Amino acid sequence: EVSVVESGGGSVQAGQSLSVACTASGFRFGDSDMAWWRQAPGSECELVSTINADGSTYYADSVKGRFTISRDNDKNTVSLQMNRVTPEDAAMYYCAADATRPTSPRKSGPCRGWGVLKFGYWGQGTQVTVSS
Repeated sequence: EVSVVESGGGSVQAGQSLSVACTASGFRFGDSDMAWWRQAPGSECELVSTINADGSTYYADSVKGRFTISRDNDKNTVSLQMNRVTPEDAAMYYCAADATRPTSPRKSGPCRGWGVLKFGYWGQGTQVTVSS
């Protein structure tokens, strides 16, 4: 069964750093594209960053230069290092997988829209709170 579990959220002051991580199983992690999405209260979901199976990355303009995504295929983890956070970074952060050879049916998350459809497996989210 596919499992996607986030960890590492919490409270941080503006200007500081925080890292969130995602551990996944039940699919061929090394052959799968992974992503971090976020959703602030009352807002639409935002694609924060992706890291493909080939290691290529994407960052939203809002986080470019501050956030770094990485993956460890030996540990089936993907991490998001967030530096110089701002109050606008406060949100629920979701890890999502475009899973290759999944062992269970799709498990959707809270986000909707065309860009979301690629990612069939979502975690429960981890909360990031930023105080100014």
